[in-house]
Amino acid sequence: MSFAEYEMKVIQWSEKRKIIPNSTPEAQHIKLEEEVEELREALFDKDHEGAVDAIGDCAVVLINICALLDVNFTDCLAHAYDQIKDRKGTMNAEGIFVKES
Repeated sequence: MSFAEYEMKVIQWSEKRKIIPNSTPEAQHIKLEEEVEELREALFDKDHEGAVDAIGDCAVVLINICALLDVNFTDCLAHAYDQIKDRKGTMNAEGIFVKES
């Protein structure tokens, strides 16, 4: 399945469960914070399967937020990529991205 097909499946799943339209972007943001915390825990515990699950859960919640805001997740990703695509720099050994001037 393509990313767009998965996105539509998530939206349909959320609509069946009345997350869309009965939730709010703010409520979904709280859910996103919970999922990000699960991701943090999985990463620090070196739990690969837990990290994969949490990343997927974060994506589901982000798709829900987009649907509630009537924006397309892929369009948001394209916008972010357009913002970063020409940036120059590298990650240093301390894990800090250093932009080139």
